[in-house]
Amino acid sequence: MKLAVLKEQAKHEARVAVSADTVKKFTEKGLQVVIESGAGKASSISDGVYQDAGATIAKTAADALKGAELVLAVQSPDVAALPEGAILVSQLNPLTDKATLEALAKRNITAFAMELMPRISRAQSMDVLSSQSNLAGYRAVIDAVSAFTKAIPMMMTAAGTVAPAKVLVLGAGVAGLQAIATAKRLGAVVSAFDVRPAVKEQVESLGAKFVEVPSDESGDAAGGYAKEMSDDYKRKQTELIAETLKKTDIAITTALIPGKPAPVLIPEDAVKGMKEGSIIVDLAVASGGNCPLSKADEEVVAHGVRILSYTNVPSRVAVDASQLYAKNLFNFLSPFVKEGALHFDWEDEVVKGTVVTKGGSVVFPAKKEA
Repeated sequence: MKLAVLKEQAKHEARVAVSADTVKKFTEKGLQVVIESGAGKASSISDGVYQDAGATIAKTAADALKGAELVLAVQSPDVAALPEGAILVSQLNPLTDKATLEALAKRNITAFAMELMPRISRAQSMDVLSSQSNLAGYRAVIDAVSAFTKAIPMMMTAAGTVAPAKVLVLGAGVAGLQAIATAKRLGAVVSAFDVRPAVKEQVESLGAKFVEVPSDESGDAAGGYAKEMSDDYKRKQTELIAETLKKTDIAITTALIPGKPAPVLIPEDAVKGMKEGSIIVDLAVASGGNCPLSKADEEVVAHGVRILSYTNVPSRVAVDASQLYAKNLFNFLSPFVKEGALHFDWEDEVVKGTVVTKGGSVVFPAKKEA
């Protein structure tokens, strides 16, 4: 069975879908791995490293795809270029990008969207959202610190004491928790907000203060995600966050609702109330942003506040992001590789949870539920 990997074509995408380690493991399982020349360059993986691991290097994407039965990608490649009837494993934005799913179905592509991996114990090593969000939370703090013009930890010197920076993390999912941990390691005083009361213990275990809206309403949804809150809760939330932001130096926003625009957590009035020179890093900008002043992949200065908004933060740590993503894909596929070919168990929970097109049809459950 031929496995093909191409150079990613999406803007700001530096990751690659296989590492040297996973190439070696796939070839040991009997798969022929063919990689387009330069596919790993942005992740510091040369063609030579791939060749040493057992891969064949193709000069062009067309050469890599010729006769391929399995294609691995970070983001969906050109669907029209894929061999008809092939298998695609990638991130596909299935909740919002219906056109790609329809195009895949028309070419009889069996496609798996890795973002849909079930949140079960057995699938933790396959969970691309967790592995990539973890790095995004880390990088968000590093980007904020690089833009901030003051020191982060408290410093006691003969000339006087430097007060520690105050960091507020909005959203305590995987990215938010890593942002808290990173900011604490750098010496900041950290607070965090989330609509899910269940995460309070996790936030406090990392040494941060949990900012809580006084309400009986819970934002917990299935799979550990957050749900949309009532208008009354949103009003209280906006007031509480705005008051907290007045004393904040750096705000990291990570709040997302699957399949819906990101909730607005920092409206313009709240930005106006922040201190001159404060920083906002909006990790939700690809879904509309947690701050309406955010602009995708641009730095905005508004009311003296610098707002950083990158649409693909894991790609900014491409070396580690690629290694983890590649391992996620291998862990997903490995149990179904037998005698050099893929034999999916269509009743397996991880298979049922991630398949979006099969047999010339869109089979993504959310389509039916909608």
